[in-house]
Amino acid sequence: MPLALSVLDLSPVTTATPPSQALRNSIDLAAHVDKLGYTRYWLAEHHNLASVAASSPAIMIGQVAAATRRMRIGSGGVMLPNHAPLTVAENFRTLEALFPGRIDLGIGRAPGTDQLTAAALRRRMDKPEDDDFIERLHELIAFGTDAFPETHPFRRVAAMPTDVVLPPVWILGSSSYGAHLAAAMGLGYSFAHHFASFPAAEAMRIYRDSFRPSAWMDRPYAILGVSVVVAETDEAAEYLAATVDLAWLRIMRGERAPLASPEAALAIPYTEADRAQMRRTRDRHAVGSPGTVRARLEELAHACQADELIITTTIFDHEARKRSYALLAEAFGLDQAGAAG
Repeated sequence: MPLALSVLDLSPVTTATPPSQALRNSIDLAAHVDKLGYTRYWLAEHHNLASVAASSPAIMIGQVAAATRRMRIGSGGVMLPNHAPLTVAENFRTLEALFPGRIDLGIGRAPGTDQLTAAALRRRMDKPEDDDFIERLHELIAFGTDAFPETHPFRRVAAMPTDVVLPPVWILGSSSYGAHLAAAMGLGYSFAHHFASFPAAEAMRIYRDSFRPSAWMDRPYAILGVSVVVAETDEAAEYLAATVDLAWLRIMRGERAPLASPEAALAIPYTEADRAQMRRTRDRHAVGSPGTVRARLEELAHACQADELIITTTIFDHEARKRSYALLAEAFGLDQAGAAG
């Protein structure tokens, strides 16, 4: 079967694009890629990052779903440590009721931010070091499927609306932990190759080899997250990628700033250590012309046995970002005619 392509959107903030405009750009991009034949559109949750406006995926999912017609829309993902499971269950039951059959619930274990901001987000402050992710996940699913045992105190708590169940649940991960968890629970799995240090192929192998069929899925389904920059030529793509190179260098340094333009990024007098760090990080990204990137992505998908690629693209200019997704869709022969219909 043809390789499915999807979009992971962080609503990038740039020196020329304030956060409010970044959110509006996300809705515009979603409508654009919906017509190009992409399979799904996931919205991220991050906090206190100057380059990322995406902090409320449930709100944005409703806006994006209303502006699109064909794609599945979901969270990439909801960072469960930051939320009461009942709230998540109600949010996504509501979305499923409004957009039946089009919603995904991607769940992450990390807070999506620094420790101080995580403390400000958490509902429990007595033991913030405790990892109660598994407990929260089981509670979320029980609220979303009305599956609490008869003797459980929450059995009497109804997550509205009660006439729909949770949309499909996906476990997001960047290590072996998420692979083992998704496999054990029989859930879909998405691996963040674009920032993970753990080998993607190994995580995917663990997931497939350990998968247990469940009421959610009878067979494994693995999505690979990849950072991509496409332009008409390799040289043009390299120019645009100067933005993402600097962004990742700043992340490694612990610096926070809106995304810089390619001109500004290329004008910085980098040290040799900086350039070495950017070269190491570049291995996580596919940058180039449509043909170059397609070959790289097909090789990566084959090595990881990925069923689908979810593409995140960090480009300074919004129109150039839209063009990158259009060129990628054309390179892979996505069903643009069917999408438009």
